[in-house]
Amino acid sequence: PEDRAALAAGQSPDVVVIRCADSRVAPEIVFDQELGDLFVCGVAGNVPTPEIIGSIEYAVAVLGSKVIVVMGHSACGAVDAAMGDTSELPQPLRLLIGQVQLPSVKQHPNYTLSDAIACNAQHGIHVLMTGSEVIADAVEAGDLEIVSGVQDLATGQFTIIK
Repeated sequence: PEDRAALAAGQSPDVVVIRCADSRVAPEIVFDQELGDLFVCGVAGNVPTPEIIGSIEYAVAVLGSKVIVVMGHSACGAVDAAMGDTSELPQPLRLLIGQVQLPSVKQHPNYTLSDAIACNAQHGIHVLMTGSEVIADAVEAGDLEIVSGVQDLATGQFTIIK
């Protein structure tokens, strides 16, 4: 109860996580964090959409967050869908899946789903840096770090992409 009162008074999470909307992905559990420790934004395929970027800008500029984690995960259905034919998907889903970026994968068709998931997570950093002056300026000033990685759903382990 005491912790809830403190949380109700405000938030100051050091870390922002962009996660997939997949129900099996829970950053608070993966990173062993408490309620209020992470600022979590979720969307299928962990895509930094304009809404996600706006939310992250709030976390960085107003709440003072210092790290952004772009968190992919094994067996991601959104990335898998992006590797295939999306023409039969309903339009809102097709538009979202169209934002999953697989530039390296499209050049190398022998890449696996795991390769595509890592590529998409890594590309999220580029989208954040080019899509937000607030984020880019904070990184350049040394006030913010952005990393990407992939959680293995079978083990729960999170591996940072170098």
